[in-house]
Amino acid sequence: MIDLFNRYGPLLMRAMGQTLLLALYGLFFACIIGMIVGIMSVLKNRFCRGFALVFVNLIRGVPMIVLAYFIFFGVPYLCNSILKVGTKVTLTALEAGSICLALNCGAYMAEIIRAGIQSVDIGQMEAARSLGMPYWRAMHRVVMPQAIRTMIPSIINQFIITLKDTSILSVIGFPELVNTAKNVVADTFLSFQTWGIVAIMYLIVILLLQWAAKVLERRLKYESR
Repeated sequence: MIDLFNRYGPLLMRAMGQTLLLALYGLFFACIIGMIVGIMSVLKNRFCRGFALVFVNLIRGVPMIVLAYFIFFGVPYLCNSILKVGTKVTLTALEAGSICLALNCGAYMAEIIRAGIQSVDIGQMEAARSLGMPYWRAMHRVVMPQAIRTMIPSIINQFIITLKDTSILSVIGFPELVNTAKNVVADTFLSFQTWGIVAIMYLIVILLLQWAAKVLERRLKYESR
């Protein structure tokens, strides 16, 4: 296993970098989607609540591998069929993977944000409104700062899940860790050793993220006292 890592270690490390990059892209846009949909889900407007409910249930109800295929193959086909322009619409594996992760993770992030907002006592919003604050200013200044404290550990946990979900995107050819490991196995026929190295690499990164989540959670609890 050591000889195999000495030979293919740099390649696998670059693939891990691609995996982390994809996870960061996905989480960044997922936070935006989750924030918008999460806030919509707690508004009094029925259309906003209905849209949020449909989005969350639709995305969470579709397997991620199906979503990846649909975005990578289906969306460009649909765009080309409708637009019928000279230049064909295509998506790179990174673009399709980022969109897939952003939508999938965004649906779960929306539920995290909704739960975080609802965990804040409703009296906080009522007190802010009684002082003359508009709804959005009260949400921004009063409710969200308190909600974020409860959301951060769940957001980091969702990042860990998203990091592991990047392995599914090997089906669209993105050069992440699992896809690269498949090529190494095809080249060396050393399946046990290769997947053992990949498992250790994932384990190290995920343990570091879990440790960071616990440190951050303890710090937030200390600051809230």
